[in-house]
Amino acid sequence: MNPLLRLIAFCILAQAAVLGGAFQPRFQQQSQPTPVPSPSPATSIETPTQVTTRSIIRVNSTNQAYDYQSPWQKKPSYSRRGLGVLIGENRILVTADLVANSNFIELEKAATGEKSTATIERISYECNLAILRATNPIFLYGMIPLPLEGKVSIGDSATVLQIEPNGELARTPGRISSISVAPYPLENLGLLAFKLSIPLQQRDGSFTLPAVRDDKLVGLLMRYDARNQTADIIPMPVISRFLDSVKFPRLGVSYSPLRDPQLRRYIGLKEPGGIYVTKISPKSSAASAGLREGDVILAVNGLPLDQDGNYEDAEYGRILFSHISSTLTAPGGKVVLKILRNTKIEEITVKIEPMDRSNTISPSFIADAAPPYFILGGMVFVELSRPYLQEWGVEWTKNAPQRLVNYDAFQDELPTDRGKIIVLAQILPSPDTLGYDHIDNVVVKELNGRPIKSIADLAEAAKHPVEGFQKIELEEDPKWLFLDAASIEANRAELIKHYALPATERLDSATSALP
Repeated sequence: MNPLLRLIAFCILAQAAVLGGAFQPRFQQQSQPTPVPSPSPATSIETPTQVTTRSIIRVNSTNQAYDYQSPWQKKPSYSRRGLGVLIGENRILVTADLVANSNFIELEKAATGEKSTATIERISYECNLAILRATNPIFLYGMIPLPLEGKVSIGDSATVLQIEPNGELARTPGRISSISVAPYPLENLGLLAFKLSIPLQQRDGSFTLPAVRDDKLVGLLMRYDARNQTADIIPMPVISRFLDSVKFPRLGVSYSPLRDPQLRRYIGLKEPGGIYVTKISPKSSAASAGLREGDVILAVNGLPLDQDGNYEDAEYGRILFSHISSTLTAPGGKVVLKILRNTKIEEITVKIEPMDRSNTISPSFIADAAPPYFILGGMVFVELSRPYLQEWGVEWTKNAPQRLVNYDAFQDELPTDRGKIIVLAQILPSPDTLGYDHIDNVVVKELNGRPIKSIADLAEAAKHPVEGFQKIELEEDPKWLFLDAASIEANRAELIKHYALPATERLDSATSALP
Protein backbone atom coordinates (compact mmCIF):
# COMPACT_ATOMS: atom_id res chain seq x y z
CA MET A 1 0.00 0.00 0.00
CA ASN A 2 1.10 3.46 -0.69
CA PRO A 3 2.80 4.87 2.46
CA LEU A 4 0.72 8.03 2.16
CA LEU A 5 -2.54 6.03 2.17
CA ARG A 6 -1.36 4.02 5.18
CA LEU A 7 -0.70 7.19 7.10
CA ILE A 8 -4.20 8.52 6.27
CA ALA A 9 -5.89 5.27 7.32
CA PHE A 10 -3.97 5.21 10.60
CA CYS A 11 -5.04 8.78 11.40
CA ILE A 12 -8.71 7.93 10.71
CA LEU A 13 -8.63 4.89 13.05
CA ALA A 14 -6.91 6.87 15.78
CA GLN A 15 -9.52 9.64 15.57
CA ALA A 16 -12.39 7.11 15.74
CA ALA A 17 -10.88 5.57 18.86
CA VAL A 18 -10.61 8.97 20.52
CA LEU A 19 -14.20 9.89 19.63
CA GLY A 20 -15.48 6.55 20.82
CA GLY A 21 -13.76 7.01 24.16
CA ALA A 22 -15.22 10.49 24.47
CA PHE A 23 -18.90 9.55 23.85
CA GLN A 24 -18.99 6.21 25.64
CA PRO A 25 -18.93 7.55 29.27
CA ARG A 26 -21.74 10.03 28.57
CA PHE A 27 -23.98 7.34 27.22
CA GLN A 28 -23.28 5.17 30.23
CA GLN A 29 -24.14 8.01 32.57
CA GLN A 30 -27.49 8.54 30.84
CA SER A 31 -28.36 4.87 31.00
CA GLN A 32 -27.82 4.70 34.77
CA PRO A 33 -30.94 5.33 36.96
CA THR A 34 -31.12 8.88 38.29
CA PRO A 35 -31.73 9.09 42.05
CA VAL A 36 -35.20 10.58 42.88
CA PRO A 37 -35.26 12.79 45.99
CA SER A 38 -37.84 11.96 48.65
CA PRO A 39 -40.92 14.24 48.38
CA SER A 40 -41.22 16.88 51.08
CA PRO A 41 -44.52 17.93 52.61
CA ALA A 42 -46.36 20.47 50.44
CA THR A 43 -46.28 23.08 53.17
CA SER A 44 -42.51 23.02 53.34
CA ILE A 45 -42.04 23.99 49.68
CA GLU A 46 -45.01 26.36 49.26
CA THR A 47 -44.60 30.09 49.43
CA PRO A 48 -47.16 31.89 51.61
CA THR A 49 -49.09 33.18 48.59
CA GLN A 50 -49.25 29.69 47.05
CA VAL A 51 -50.46 28.21 50.33
CA THR A 52 -53.31 30.71 50.55
CA THR A 53 -54.31 30.22 46.91
CA ARG A 54 -54.55 26.48 47.46
CA SER A 55 -56.45 26.89 50.74
CA ILE A 56 -59.57 28.70 49.51
CA ILE A 57 -62.31 27.51 47.18
CA ARG A 58 -65.38 28.98 45.55
CA VAL A 59 -68.69 27.93 47.07
CA ASN A 60 -71.87 28.22 45.02
CA SER A 61 -75.11 27.63 46.91
CA THR A 62 -78.64 27.41 45.51
CA ASN A 63 -81.05 28.36 48.29
CA GLN A 64 -84.82 28.29 48.59
CA ALA A 65 -86.78 29.41 51.63
CA TYR A 66 -90.38 28.58 52.52
CA ASP A 67 -93.17 31.08 52.00
CA TYR A 68 -94.46 31.57 55.53
CA GLN A 69 -97.75 33.06 54.40
CA SER A 70 -98.37 30.09 52.08
CA PRO A 71 -96.29 27.51 53.94
CA TRP A 72 -97.07 24.56 51.67
CA GLN A 73 -94.85 26.09 49.00
CA LYS A 74 -91.40 27.61 48.66
CA LYS A 75 -90.30 30.94 47.29
CA PRO A 76 -88.28 31.16 44.05
CA SER A 77 -84.75 29.85 44.44
CA TYR A 78 -81.76 32.17 44.49
CA SER A 79 -77.99 31.73 44.34
CA ARG A 80 -75.19 32.91 46.58
CA ARG A 81 -71.48 32.75 45.86
CA GLY A 82 -68.65 33.08 48.32
CA LEU A 83 -65.27 31.71 49.31
CA GLY A 84 -64.73 28.81 51.67
CA VAL A 85 -61.54 28.13 53.63
CA LEU A 86 -60.06 24.67 53.97
CA ILE A 87 -59.22 24.33 57.68
CA GLY A 88 -58.75 20.57 57.93
CA GLU A 89 -59.14 17.32 56.04
CA ASN A 90 -62.27 17.78 53.93
CA ARG A 91 -63.53 20.59 56.20
CA ILE A 92 -64.42 23.87 54.53
CA LEU A 93 -65.40 26.86 56.69
CA VAL A 94 -68.07 29.29 55.42
CA THR A 95 -70.72 31.54 56.94
CA ALA A 96 -74.10 29.99 57.70
CA ASP A 97 -75.74 32.82 55.72
CA LEU A 98 -74.17 31.48 52.55
CA VAL A 99 -75.83 28.06 52.75
CA ALA A 100 -79.06 28.80 54.68
CA ASN A 101 -82.03 26.89 53.23
CA SER A 102 -79.73 25.35 50.61
CA ASN A 103 -80.99 22.90 48.01
CA PHE A 104 -77.63 22.38 46.33
CA ILE A 105 -74.05 23.28 47.27
CA GLU A 106 -71.22 23.23 44.76
CA LEU A 107 -67.47 23.63 45.27
CA GLU A 108 -65.37 25.09 42.49
CA LYS A 109 -61.60 25.31 42.14
CA ALA A 110 -60.76 28.82 41.03
CA ALA A 111 -57.68 27.86 39.03
CA THR A 112 -59.11 24.96 37.01
CA GLY A 113 -62.88 25.37 37.18
CA GLU A 114 -63.28 21.81 38.45
CA LYS A 115 -66.48 21.29 40.44
CA SER A 116 -67.85 18.96 43.07
CA THR A 117 -70.96 18.83 45.22
CA ALA A 118 -70.81 19.37 48.98
CA THR A 119 -72.90 18.73 52.08
CA ILE A 120 -73.20 20.53 55.41
CA GLU A 121 -71.34 18.81 58.24
CA ARG A 122 -72.40 21.26 60.94
CA ILE A 123 -74.02 24.66 61.04
CA SER A 124 -74.79 27.28 63.68
CA TYR A 125 -76.95 30.23 62.75
CA GLU A 126 -76.24 31.67 66.19
CA CYS A 127 -72.62 32.43 65.32
CA ASN A 128 -73.21 32.44 61.54
CA LEU A 129 -70.76 29.63 60.73
CA ALA A 130 -70.91 26.33 58.88
CA ILE A 131 -68.58 23.48 57.93
CA LEU A 132 -68.93 21.88 54.47
CA ARG A 133 -67.61 18.55 53.23
CA ALA A 134 -66.90 17.67 49.62
CA THR A 135 -69.03 14.72 48.50
CA ASN A 136 -65.91 13.34 46.83
CA PRO A 137 -62.93 13.98 49.16
CA ILE A 138 -60.49 13.27 46.31
CA PHE A 139 -61.66 16.55 44.77
CA LEU A 140 -59.68 18.44 47.44
CA TYR A 141 -56.45 16.51 46.81
CA GLY A 142 -53.53 18.92 46.62
CA MET A 143 -55.23 21.65 48.62
CA ILE A 144 -53.63 22.83 51.84
CA PRO A 145 -55.49 23.66 55.10
CA LEU A 146 -54.99 27.27 56.10
CA PRO A 147 -53.41 27.73 59.55
CA LEU A 148 -55.45 29.58 62.14
CA GLU A 149 -54.22 32.87 63.62
CA GLY A 150 -54.36 32.73 67.40
CA LYS A 151 -53.80 36.30 68.55
CA VAL A 152 -54.79 39.62 66.99
CA SER A 153 -54.71 43.12 68.46
CA ILE A 154 -56.12 46.51 67.53
CA GLY A 155 -53.91 48.12 64.90
CA ASP A 156 -52.81 44.81 63.36
CA SER A 157 -53.07 44.45 59.61
CA ALA A 158 -55.35 41.91 57.95
CA THR A 159 -55.99 41.10 54.31
CA VAL A 160 -59.32 40.14 52.77
CA LEU A 161 -59.06 37.59 49.98
CA GLN A 162 -61.16 37.60 46.82
CA ILE A 163 -60.90 35.73 43.54
CA GLU A 164 -60.96 37.47 40.18
CA PRO A 165 -63.04 35.98 37.32
CA ASN A 166 -59.81 34.60 35.79
CA GLY A 167 -59.04 32.66 38.97
CA GLU A 168 -56.32 34.99 40.20
CA LEU A 169 -56.19 35.88 43.88
CA ALA A 170 -57.02 39.48 44.84
CA ARG A 171 -55.71 40.75 48.17
CA THR A 172 -57.07 43.89 49.81
CA PRO A 173 -55.16 45.03 52.91
CA GLY A 174 -56.90 46.60 55.90
CA ARG A 175 -56.33 47.34 59.55
CA ILE A 176 -58.21 46.18 62.64
CA SER A 177 -59.68 49.33 64.13
CA SER A 178 -61.67 47.89 67.03
CA ILE A 179 -62.47 44.65 68.87
CA SER A 180 -65.79 44.43 70.66
CA VAL A 181 -68.83 42.34 71.43
CA ALA A 182 -71.19 43.15 68.54
CA PRO A 183 -74.60 41.90 67.37
CA TYR A 184 -74.62 39.00 64.93
CA PRO A 185 -77.10 39.11 62.04
CA LEU A 186 -79.48 36.26 62.78
CA GLU A 187 -80.49 36.96 66.37
CA ASN A 188 -80.09 39.58 69.07
CA LEU A 189 -76.93 37.90 70.31
CA GLY A 190 -73.65 39.65 70.98
CA LEU A 191 -70.41 37.82 70.25
CA LEU A 192 -66.83 38.93 69.72
CA ALA A 193 -66.25 40.72 66.40
CA PHE A 194 -63.34 42.52 64.77
CA LYS A 195 -63.92 45.81 62.95
CA LEU A 196 -61.69 46.02 59.88
CA SER A 197 -61.07 49.33 58.08
CA ILE A 198 -60.70 48.36 54.44
CA PRO A 199 -61.57 49.81 50.98
CA LEU A 200 -63.13 46.62 49.64
CA GLN A 201 -64.32 46.35 46.04
CA GLN A 202 -67.39 44.33 45.12
CA ARG A 203 -66.50 41.23 43.14
CA ASP A 204 -68.50 38.25 41.98
CA GLY A 205 -68.70 35.67 44.72
CA SER A 206 -68.12 38.03 47.64
CA PHE A 207 -70.89 36.82 49.95
CA THR A 208 -68.38 35.11 52.26
CA LEU A 209 -64.74 36.18 52.29
CA PRO A 210 -61.76 35.11 54.44
CA ALA A 211 -59.49 37.58 56.22
CA VAL A 212 -55.88 36.53 56.76
CA ARG A 213 -52.76 37.81 58.46
CA ASP A 214 -49.35 36.39 57.54
CA ASP A 215 -51.36 33.82 55.56
CA LYS A 216 -53.11 32.57 58.67
CA LEU A 217 -56.88 32.80 59.00
CA VAL A 218 -58.03 35.74 61.12
CA GLY A 219 -61.75 35.25 60.49
CA LEU A 220 -64.59 35.43 57.98
CA LEU A 221 -66.18 38.63 56.72
CA MET A 222 -69.73 38.83 58.09
CA ARG A 223 -70.87 42.18 56.64
CA TYR A 224 -69.40 45.20 54.88
CA ASP A 225 -70.36 48.87 55.13
CA ALA A 226 -69.34 50.42 51.81
CA ARG A 227 -70.10 53.95 52.99
CA ASN A 228 -67.73 53.78 55.96
CA GLN A 229 -65.43 51.19 54.34
CA THR A 230 -65.52 48.91 57.37
CA ALA A 231 -66.05 45.18 57.63
CA ASP A 232 -67.22 43.09 60.58
CA ILE A 233 -65.19 39.91 60.94
CA ILE A 234 -66.18 36.70 62.75
CA PRO A 235 -62.92 36.16 64.66
CA MET A 236 -60.97 33.06 65.64
CA PRO A 237 -62.23 32.82 69.26
CA VAL A 238 -65.80 32.49 67.96
CA ILE A 239 -64.69 30.09 65.21
CA SER A 240 -62.79 27.98 67.75
CA ARG A 241 -65.85 27.79 70.02
CA PHE A 242 -67.94 26.72 67.00
CA LEU A 243 -65.45 24.01 66.08
CA ASP A 244 -65.71 22.64 69.63
CA SER A 245 -69.50 22.89 69.83
CA VAL A 246 -72.25 24.37 67.66
CA LYS A 247 -73.97 25.60 70.81
CA PHE A 248 -73.07 28.86 72.48
CA PRO A 249 -73.90 29.22 76.19
CA ARG A 250 -75.89 32.21 77.41
CA LEU A 251 -76.21 33.82 80.83
CA GLY A 252 -79.74 35.00 80.09
CA VAL A 253 -79.85 38.45 81.71
CA SER A 254 -80.80 41.92 80.59
CA TYR A 255 -79.19 44.84 82.40
CA SER A 256 -78.74 48.57 82.44
CA PRO A 257 -75.59 50.62 83.14
CA LEU A 258 -75.16 52.12 86.59
CA ARG A 259 -74.05 55.64 85.73
CA ASP A 260 -76.79 57.37 87.70
CA PRO A 261 -75.28 58.40 91.07
CA GLN A 262 -78.75 58.69 92.62
CA LEU A 263 -79.54 55.06 91.76
CA ARG A 264 -76.16 53.94 93.07
CA ARG A 265 -76.83 55.61 96.40
CA TYR A 266 -80.36 54.22 96.51
CA ILE A 267 -79.20 50.60 96.14
CA GLY A 268 -76.28 51.13 98.52
CA LEU A 269 -73.56 50.61 95.91
CA LYS A 270 -70.19 51.94 97.05
CA GLU A 271 -67.92 50.15 94.56
CA PRO A 272 -67.03 52.10 91.39
CA GLY A 273 -68.45 49.70 88.76
CA GLY A 274 -71.34 47.28 88.37
CA ILE A 275 -74.44 46.74 86.20
CA TYR A 276 -78.08 46.53 87.28
CA VAL A 277 -79.99 43.33 86.36
CA THR A 278 -83.36 44.34 84.89
CA LYS A 279 -84.62 40.99 83.59
CA ILE A 280 -83.90 37.26 83.91
CA SER A 281 -84.91 35.05 80.98
CA PRO A 282 -87.09 32.11 82.04
CA LYS A 283 -85.28 28.74 82.17
CA SER A 284 -81.94 30.49 81.57
CA SER A 285 -78.61 29.77 83.25
CA ALA A 286 -79.03 32.87 85.42
CA ALA A 287 -82.54 31.81 86.49
CA SER A 288 -81.32 28.31 87.39
CA ALA A 289 -78.51 29.77 89.52
CA GLY A 290 -80.90 32.02 91.45
CA LEU A 291 -79.90 35.40 90.04
CA ARG A 292 -82.68 37.93 90.54
CA GLU A 293 -83.91 41.15 89.02
CA GLY A 294 -82.44 44.04 91.00
CA ASP A 295 -79.13 42.28 91.63
CA VAL A 296 -75.97 44.20 90.76
CA ILE A 297 -73.22 42.25 89.00
CA LEU A 298 -69.87 43.63 90.17
CA ALA A 299 -67.38 41.10 88.78
CA VAL A 300 -67.19 37.94 86.65
CA ASN A 301 -64.56 35.33 87.50
CA GLY A 302 -62.81 37.91 89.67
CA LEU A 303 -62.66 40.50 86.89
CA PRO A 304 -64.30 43.80 87.97
CA LEU A 305 -66.95 45.32 85.67
CA ASP A 306 -67.20 49.00 84.96
CA GLN A 307 -70.51 50.88 84.95
CA ASP A 308 -71.25 49.70 81.39
CA GLY A 309 -70.46 46.02 81.94
CA ASN A 310 -66.97 46.00 80.46
CA TYR A 311 -63.95 44.24 81.93
CA GLU A 312 -60.24 44.36 81.15
CA ASP A 313 -59.47 41.38 78.89
CA ALA A 314 -55.86 40.17 78.77
CA GLU A 315 -55.89 39.98 74.93
CA TYR A 316 -58.45 42.53 73.73
CA GLY A 317 -58.50 45.21 76.39
CA ARG A 318 -61.83 46.67 77.55
CA ILE A 319 -64.66 44.44 76.35
CA LEU A 320 -68.18 43.43 77.37
CA PHE A 321 -68.40 40.73 80.06
CA SER A 322 -70.68 38.54 77.91
CA HIS A 323 -67.54 37.52 76.02
CA ILE A 324 -66.64 35.45 79.09
CA SER A 325 -70.00 33.73 79.38
CA SER A 326 -70.76 33.20 75.69
CA THR A 327 -67.39 32.45 74.08
CA LEU A 328 -64.62 31.84 76.60
CA THR A 329 -66.77 29.45 78.65
CA ALA A 330 -67.73 26.13 77.08
CA PRO A 331 -71.32 24.84 77.39
CA GLY A 332 -71.68 23.34 80.84
CA GLY A 333 -68.83 25.44 82.22
CA LYS A 334 -69.13 27.69 85.25
CA VAL A 335 -68.62 31.37 85.94
CA VAL A 336 -68.53 33.04 89.33
CA LEU A 337 -70.50 36.26 89.69
CA LYS A 338 -69.80 38.76 92.45
CA ILE A 339 -73.08 40.52 93.12
CA LEU A 340 -74.67 43.10 95.39
CA ARG A 341 -78.05 42.01 96.74
CA ASN A 342 -79.93 43.98 99.40
CA THR A 343 -76.76 45.96 100.22
CA LYS A 344 -74.79 42.72 100.83
CA ILE A 345 -71.94 41.34 98.71
CA GLU A 346 -72.42 37.72 97.61
CA GLU A 347 -70.95 35.26 95.12
CA ILE A 348 -73.05 33.06 92.87
CA THR A 349 -71.69 30.22 90.72
CA VAL A 350 -73.58 29.91 87.45
CA LYS A 351 -73.45 26.85 85.21
CA ILE A 352 -73.61 28.34 81.73
CA GLU A 353 -75.80 26.43 79.29
CA PRO A 354 -77.21 27.24 75.84
CA MET A 355 -80.65 28.82 75.80
CA ASP A 356 -83.56 26.38 75.91
CA ARG A 357 -85.65 27.31 72.87
CA SER A 358 -87.92 24.28 72.88
CA ASN A 359 -90.79 26.32 74.32
CA THR A 360 -90.16 29.53 72.40
CA ILE A 361 -93.49 31.13 71.60
CA SER A 362 -92.36 33.01 68.49
CA PRO A 363 -89.00 31.77 67.12
CA SER A 364 -86.76 34.58 65.94
CA PHE A 365 -85.14 32.56 63.18
CA ILE A 366 -86.01 29.37 61.32
CA ALA A 367 -84.01 27.77 58.52
CA ASP A 368 -83.73 24.34 56.89
CA ALA A 369 -87.16 23.46 58.27
CA ALA A 370 -90.68 23.38 56.85
CA PRO A 371 -93.16 25.55 58.80
CA PRO A 372 -96.30 23.81 60.09
CA TYR A 373 -99.75 24.71 58.82
CA PHE A 374 -103.35 23.49 58.88
CA ILE A 375 -106.04 24.24 56.30
CA LEU A 376 -109.66 23.92 57.35
CA GLY A 377 -112.17 24.51 54.58
CA GLY A 378 -109.89 27.12 52.97
CA MET A 379 -108.84 28.81 56.23
CA VAL A 380 -105.06 28.73 56.52
CA PHE A 381 -103.66 28.52 60.05
CA VAL A 382 -99.97 28.99 60.91
CA GLU A 383 -97.81 29.39 64.01
CA LEU A 384 -96.50 32.87 64.74
CA SER A 385 -92.78 33.35 64.16
CA ARG A 386 -90.40 36.17 63.30
CA PRO A 387 -89.95 34.85 59.72
CA TYR A 388 -93.74 35.06 59.29
CA LEU A 389 -93.72 38.73 60.34
CA GLN A 390 -90.73 39.42 58.09
CA GLU A 391 -92.91 38.59 55.09
CA TRP A 392 -94.05 42.23 55.42
CA GLY A 393 -90.62 43.42 54.29
CA VAL A 394 -87.70 45.29 55.81
CA GLU A 395 -89.98 47.52 57.91
CA TRP A 396 -92.04 44.60 59.18
CA THR A 397 -92.19 46.08 62.69
CA LYS A 398 -94.31 48.89 61.21
CA ASN A 399 -96.11 47.11 58.39
CA ALA A 400 -97.02 43.76 59.94
CA PRO A 401 -100.18 43.45 62.09
CA GLN A 402 -99.26 45.23 65.30
CA ARG A 403 -100.97 42.73 67.57
CA LEU A 404 -98.70 40.02 66.19
CA VAL A 405 -95.63 42.26 66.34
CA ASN A 406 -96.32 42.90 70.02
CA TYR A 407 -96.73 39.20 70.73
CA ASP A 408 -93.32 38.60 69.15
CA ALA A 409 -91.61 41.51 70.91
CA PHE A 410 -92.97 40.81 74.39
CA GLN A 411 -93.25 37.03 74.30
CA ASP A 412 -91.07 36.68 77.42
CA GLU A 413 -93.80 38.42 79.38
CA LEU A 414 -96.45 35.87 78.39
CA PRO A 415 -97.29 32.94 80.71
CA THR A 416 -94.75 30.13 80.44
CA ASP A 417 -97.52 27.69 79.49
CA ARG A 418 -98.91 29.96 76.74
CA GLY A 419 -97.74 27.65 73.95
CA LYS A 420 -97.60 28.70 70.30
CA ILE A 421 -99.70 31.55 68.97
CA ILE A 422 -101.90 30.22 66.17
CA VAL A 423 -102.77 32.74 63.47
CA LEU A 424 -105.52 32.55 60.88
CA ALA A 425 -103.20 33.83 58.16
CA GLN A 426 -105.47 33.96 55.12
CA ILE A 427 -108.69 32.69 53.57
CA LEU A 428 -108.55 30.66 50.36
CA PRO A 429 -111.81 31.38 48.51
CA SER A 430 -113.96 28.24 48.57
CA PRO A 431 -117.63 27.30 48.97
CA ASP A 432 -117.01 26.89 52.73
CA THR A 433 -115.49 30.35 53.33
CA LEU A 434 -118.04 32.58 51.61
CA GLY A 435 -118.38 35.83 53.55
CA TYR A 436 -115.10 35.35 55.43
CA ASP A 437 -112.76 36.64 52.71
CA HIS A 438 -112.02 39.88 54.61
CA ILE A 439 -110.56 38.09 57.65
CA ASP A 440 -106.82 37.50 58.06
CA ASN A 441 -104.04 37.61 60.66
CA VAL A 442 -106.24 37.08 63.68
CA VAL A 443 -105.21 34.93 66.65
CA VAL A 444 -107.10 31.71 67.39
CA LYS A 445 -108.11 31.12 70.99
CA GLU A 446 -110.18 27.92 70.82
CA LEU A 447 -111.55 25.43 68.30
CA ASN A 448 -114.66 23.47 69.24
CA GLY A 449 -114.22 24.52 72.86
CA ARG A 450 -110.62 23.26 73.07
CA PRO A 451 -107.71 25.63 73.87
CA ILE A 452 -105.23 25.88 71.01
CA LYS A 453 -101.51 26.02 71.78
CA SER A 454 -100.07 24.44 68.63
CA ILE A 455 -100.96 23.43 65.10
CA ALA A 456 -101.23 19.84 66.35
CA ASP A 457 -103.85 21.00 68.90
CA LEU A 458 -105.80 22.63 66.09
CA ALA A 459 -105.76 19.47 63.96
CA GLU A 460 -106.91 17.34 66.89
CA ALA A 461 -109.71 19.75 67.84
CA ALA A 462 -110.95 19.75 64.25
CA LYS A 463 -111.76 16.05 64.64
CA HIS A 464 -114.47 16.94 67.18
CA PRO A 465 -117.05 19.26 65.56
CA VAL A 466 -119.75 20.77 67.75
CA GLU A 467 -123.23 19.89 66.48
CA GLY A 468 -121.89 19.46 62.94
CA PHE A 469 -119.93 22.72 62.89
CA GLN A 470 -116.30 23.77 63.29
CA LYS A 471 -116.62 26.49 65.91
CA ILE A 472 -113.60 28.83 65.91
CA GLU A 473 -113.12 31.37 68.69
CA LEU A 474 -110.79 34.30 67.97
CA GLU A 475 -109.09 36.75 70.34
CA GLU A 476 -110.49 39.74 68.47
CA ASP A 477 -113.43 40.59 66.25
CA PRO A 478 -115.39 38.97 64.71
CA LYS A 479 -114.80 36.66 67.72
CA TRP A 480 -116.64 33.62 66.30
CA LEU A 481 -116.41 31.77 62.97
CA PHE A 482 -118.51 28.73 61.96
CA LEU A 483 -117.85 26.19 59.22
CA ASP A 484 -120.00 23.26 58.15
CA ALA A 485 -117.93 20.18 59.03
CA ALA A 486 -119.63 17.86 56.51
CA SER A 487 -119.23 20.37 53.69
CA ILE A 488 -115.53 20.76 54.48
CA GLU A 489 -114.99 17.03 54.09
CA ALA A 490 -117.04 16.88 50.90
CA ASN A 491 -115.04 19.72 49.32
CA ARG A 492 -111.57 18.70 50.57
CA ALA A 493 -110.44 16.94 47.37
CA GLU A 494 -111.59 19.82 45.17
CA LEU A 495 -109.82 22.35 47.44
CA ILE A 496 -106.55 20.40 47.18
CA LYS A 497 -106.84 20.14 43.40
CA HIS A 498 -107.85 23.76 42.83
CA TYR A 499 -104.96 25.24 44.87
CA ALA A 500 -102.42 22.48 44.03
CA LEU A 501 -101.91 21.72 47.71
CA PRO A 502 -99.55 18.86 48.59
CA ALA A 503 -101.67 18.32 51.71
CA THR A 504 -104.03 20.24 53.97
CA GLU A 505 -101.73 19.95 56.98
CA ARG A 506 -98.16 19.76 58.24
CA LEU A 507 -98.25 19.36 61.99
CA ASP A 508 -94.68 19.30 63.32
CA SER A 509 -93.82 22.65 64.86
CA ALA A 510 -90.83 24.37 63.29
CA THR A 511 -88.50 25.06 66.17
CA SER A 512 -85.83 27.71 65.94
CA ALA A 513 -82.84 26.69 63.84
CA LEU A 514 -80.64 28.27 66.49
CA PRO A 515 -79.08 25.76 68.90
